[in-house]
This record gives sequence, structure tokens and C-alpha cells, in this order.
Amino acid sequence: MRDRASSSSRVDEMLNDSAWTSIRPQTGWRVVDLREVWAYRELLLTLTLKDIRVRYKQTVIGAAWAVFQPLLTMIIFTIIFGRLAKIPSGEYPYPIFVFAALLPWMFFANAITSSANSLVISSQLVNKIYFPRIIIPMSSIGVSFVDFMFSTAVLLVLMVIFDVSWTFQLLMMPLVMFGVILCALGVGTLLSALTVSYRDLRFVIPFAVQIWMFLSPVVYGTSFIPEDYRWIILINPMTGYIEGFRSAILGGAIDWFALGVSFSISVALLMAGSMYFRSVERKFADVI
Repeated sequence: MRDRASSSSRVDEMLNDSAWTSIRPQTGWRVVDLREVWAYRELLLTLTLKDIRVRYKQTVIGAAWAVFQPLLTMIIFTIIFGRLAKIPSGEYPYPIFVFAALLPWMFFANAITSSANSLVISSQLVNKIYFPRIIIPMSSIGVSFVDFMFSTAVLLVLMVIFDVSWTFQLLMMPLVMFGVILCALGVGTLLSALTVSYRDLRFVIPFAVQIWMFLSPVVYGTSFIPEDYRWIILINPMTGYIEGFRSAILGGAIDWFALGVSFSISVALLMAGSMYFRSVERKFADVI
């Protein structure tokens, strides 16, 4: 009994002399903590590489699917919209006109679709250890960027085949894609948080993405839209990016106003998506 009493008193003394750190969940709507994400950057890289390996492991054509998908889509769109519907493409070949728009769009579509399902797929990881959960949808976007790089190489080859000159405006591609990544991260983060609570969104998102594509200037240019209604399509954040990427490829005039509108909407989406994500993040382990 004396030994127990003495050991208990020693424990009490240690507890009283020790410095305590109380960890409590923050409340309210908050933007993502970039310092915390940076601290877990190695985990982000690990999850991204894992997703890439899973994507291409034990596949028949592997990375070639990243090339065939936009290439086959370009051929179909060229036949239907370029030949039959005769949608104008200006002085440029319609295959290059539509392929240049498909690259940023397919990156965006694949990124938000994979991000939306990322938390549900990684439910076991979410329930085991603590880390910034926003890293999971961010890693999904990295996989789509690898596909984009493969497709960009094909586009550069097609430009040579169709005798479309390379210009210094190609240097604008990284700037445009930075905006597309911001937009994809904002939408993907929001959808990933919503999908945890509303699982039927997984079936709605692919259909919504298809509709979104036809509301974006992929198979047509903004000049095809009557000027009185052109402001409506600018509300779509992908409009400025698709037109900007197309202009960078074809060497046309870049619409800086449309790019500015798209970038502003993307920043707003990223802030709204991350704030909602952080507000419900603490409930993921219970709901998922």
C-alpha cells in the first residue's frame, strides 16, 4: 500500500511539473492551412505516386490510354461537329482546334471526378491516423496531371502533322494550367466533402460533367456564341481557360479579360470548397 501511495504521489508530482498541450478541434469556417499541408508534403507525394501506380498497374495499354482517350474523342468530334455540323474553327484545322480544348477540359473532368470519390475510396486511411484530409483529393489531381502531360506531347506532334506552327505563346500553357488546377482543386475539394455525406453524388457527377463539357467552348469557340449572350458563358470558369489554352496552342489573341474572370471564380471556388471541407472534416471518421 505504501509503494502504491508513493508511486501515485510521484505521478502526481510529474503531472503537475509537466507542460501540457491541449489539442482541440477548431470551429467555424476556415481556409485550408497551407503550412500544415506543407508539413505533410511527403505524404502528399506518396499518395500521388501510389495513385499513379494503381492507375497504370496491371492494365493492357497502360499510359497509352491517356493518349487514346483524347485522340479518339477528337476524331469523333471532328466527324460530328467539324464535318457534319460544320462548326467554324477559323483558319485552323478543326482537329487541332478541338484537341487543344480537350486537353485542359479532360484534365479538369478527370481531376474532379477522381477527387470526388477519393475520400470514400480512402476510408480506411481516414479512420486510422491523423493528417490533413485535404491531401487526399489533392493527390487525385496529381494523377490527372500525368495524363495531361502525355496528351500534350501528342498535341505537339499533331501540330507538326497539321502544319500548325509553334509560337512563343506556348509558354502561356503553364500559366493557364495553373488556373485550371486551382479550379479543379476547388471543385474537387467541395465534391469530395459532399460525397462523404451524400453517396449518390457519385452517380450524378459523371452526368453533370458531360453537361458541363457542352456548356464549355470545347467543340466550338466563344465567337460561335452571339455577342449578346457571350457574357453568360463567361460565368463558366472553364471558358477562359479553354480559350486561353487554345490561343496559346494556335498562336491567337489571348482574351485576358476572360482569363481574369475564370481565375477570380476559381479562387472563390477554392476558398469556398476548402472552407466547407474544413468545417466538416472532423466528422469524416464518423460518417465515412
